[in-house]
Amino acid sequence: MRRILMLVGCLCLASTASPASAADTERDAVVKVVTDAYINGVHAKPSTAAMRAGFHPDFRMLVLTDGTMSAVTLDEWIARMEKGAAANPNAARPTITHEIPQVAITGTVAHVQVELSRDGRQTFTDHLLLYKFANGWKIVSKAFYTHPR
Repeated sequence: MRRILMLVGCLCLASTASPASAADTERDAVVKVVTDAYINGVHAKPSTAAMRAGFHPDFRMLVLTDGTMSAVTLDEWIARMEKGAAANPNAARPTITHEIPQVAITGTVAHVQVELSRDGRQTFTDHLLLYKFANGWKIVSKAFYTHPR
């Protein structure tokens, strides 16, 4: 009888343990794109190749300045980054840290909030929107808040 109870207990335990759910897999994929293309590709280890891999070509960054909103394309953003790097190629890179307090996924759309710090100072709160395409998740839009110094 004791062996039967142990066997039933083991079977019950095995049936409640499950591999990573599909939702966890999607969340991991979204976070990977944000980490590779945005956190690393833009801030920690700037790479236009990483950006182009993780951002959709029709991406738009929405910028609010003095009550006026403008949109920056991926190509424009990359050009700005390249110009800055060329102007000061030996500039020290800041230490980048981040937290991702929110990842919300509904079907083929995701919203990711990123808290980004440079050299220990909170710099941006970013809100990224992603769509899932046949070739994976791509960042399609960004709105952000720049924290005061």
